Amino acid sequence: MLKPWKIAVVVSILVSAMGLTSHTFAANKMVTLSVPGMYCSACPLTVKKALQKVQGVEKVTATFEPKEAVVTFDDSKTTLEQLRNATANAGYPSTVKE
Repeated sequence: MLKPWKIAVVVSILVSAMGLTSHTFAANKMVTLSVPGMYCSACPLTVKKALQKVQGVEKVTATFEPKEAVVTFDDSKTTLEQLRNATANAGYPSTVKE
């Protein structure tokens, strides 16, 4: 009979071999950022480009009206804070739209 600690080691090895680590279960998430500083029709392009440079961003749609950006991203590669920092660094501070 295997000891409990040996079973744990075997399970750990199998999980690692199968690639079932925690990052495998990451999900694509979608967030809407309010970007009130977009004041002309060219601003969304700048916001979109800034967000696309963030690792883990899959898709960005930025619109002048209603002054927001919808971002689909891999939450194992980036965070909401990194997305907000990207817009702020481009000159367009943003907040998460509830």
